[in-house]
Amino acid sequence: MINPVWLRSFCALVELGSFTRTAQHLHMTQSGVSQHLRRLEDFLGLSLIQRNGKQFTLTQAGEKLYIEAQDIVDSLSTLGQRLSEDPAYEGQVRIQSPGSVGLKLYPKLLNLQKTYPKLTIDYRFAPNSGVEESILGYKADIGFMTTPSTLTEIASQPVGREELLLVTPASVKRLSWHSLVQLGYIGHPDGAHQAGLLLGANYPDFQHVDMFALKGFSNQISLILEPVSMGLGFTVLPAHAVNAFKNFGQIKPHRLEHSISETLFLVTRRHKVMPARVETVIALTKEWL
Repeated sequence: MINPVWLRSFCALVELGSFTRTAQHLHMTQSGVSQHLRRLEDFLGLSLIQRNGKQFTLTQAGEKLYIEAQDIVDSLSTLGQRLSEDPAYEGQVRIQSPGSVGLKLYPKLLNLQKTYPKLTIDYRFAPNSGVEESILGYKADIGFMTTPSTLTEIASQPVGREELLLVTPASVKRLSWHSLVQLGYIGHPDGAHQAGLLLGANYPDFQHVDMFALKGFSNQISLILEPVSMGLGFTVLPAHAVNAFKNFGQIKPHRLEHSISETLFLVTRRHKVMPARVETVIALTKEWL
């Protein structure tokens, strides 16, 4: 790799037009400036200047190098400053969560980005296992899960609760165990866990969602209720996802006798120092949830 100190000396020489002024500007000797130039030419195998007494002109290679090197030298000269900057509303924040909480948070985060255009929100929907994997692999800054992480590298803190609802086609007015068996089940990535929590607390006959005929499956949060709205089966979903469904009049959410809510956990890499922009988003999402 080219020594960036040689590049800095070369760019200063071109801009000041004199070995003497360059040496004074860089607090070096003239022989030191000449040595940097010579080492740069030796490294590239090219002549960079044409000497004319105490004056010089750039060769074609020298002109090309100066054009390319200016950005490199400028970038390196401000690197420390840029690394120390930590604005609260600038930069990218990567978030992952199950779809339901995402339907609640994402629109609010977009409004935040609209207010602060230098802030970039990267929001991806994923099941609990995917969120945990991304936090562990530094692919997400923060995540939300409906169960606490079991990994020692990940910190979990409860930040809210979300009610689970049993959802049937709108035509179902009265629920019974028999009617659910007749309908069949529409699955989704967190469905077995969520159905187990709600149905297990309300139906003594329930053991597992495999007891119902599987009538469909979707991993897209906005599509899970489509087959339900068409009368093809029932499902269990968090309230945020149910309330966001575009054809709400074609489904019927049921609150059962024993209400069940999932705890939402904020998950982060343990001991990781968060940039100010991430801390900003964490504080706001806690408030919204």
